[in-house]
Amino acid sequence: MDAKELIQLNNVKRKQLEKQNLKFYEDMLVYIRLSYDKSEQETEEILSELLDHLLEAQLEGRMANDVFGDNPKQYADQIIGELPKMVTKERMKLFSMAILYFFASVSIFSALFTIIDYFIFNLHSLSQEILLGSLLIKTVLSIPIAFLFLYAIIQYFRWSCFREINKAAEFLVYWLFGMIVIGVFVLLIFIIPDIGPVMEVPVYITALLGLILYFAARMTRKSI
Repeated sequence: MDAKELIQLNNVKRKQLEKQNLKFYEDMLVYIRLSYDKSEQETEEILSELLDHLLEAQLEGRMANDVFGDNPKQYADQIIGELPKMVTKERMKLFSMAILYFFASVSIFSALFTIIDYFIFNLHSLSQEILLGSLLIKTVLSIPIAFLFLYAIIQYFRWSCFREINKAAEFLVYWLFGMIVIGVFVLLIFIIPDIGPVMEVPVYITALLGLILYFAARMTRKSI
């Protein structure tokens, strides 16, 4: 059974867990899955085994801490340490997928904002003027910044596992983080000087490019 089939089976079998066991297991699942440099196949196989053990324990009247112990994070770290690393080919595909999704999002949202400006605020036109030199600099700088933010998100999710976090505080964290991300990329747009030749790109080309990148990212994801 491949990783995708194991994920689908896991989603179905998890519904049999009681509320407390479900919360405990889902924290374990998120924490282990977000150890992003591990083999997906091996990761899903071990998660499936853990779920089977927990379901068996539940039938016997035992709870998740009887299976995972009182320090589930330590238990999860031991499992992660024994998982084989993702092969180089899979890493390259994962990296490519992330970049494709990122630029697909940038292109699609850029097209949407242009359309909103034109039809609602009567600003600009249905074309965008792009300075090729500035675009190249923004592209080179935005990739490491995007991966830095992605890394921060992953680390926060892993930190939040096995903890009881106030929902209001969590919402505030998400809101602040979102504002910081938007602020950094807006700042990047404004501080980069106008460099290079100008090219006028119709909005439908930008939208089409975004869709092409999105489907390319999905195809890359399926091939991992």
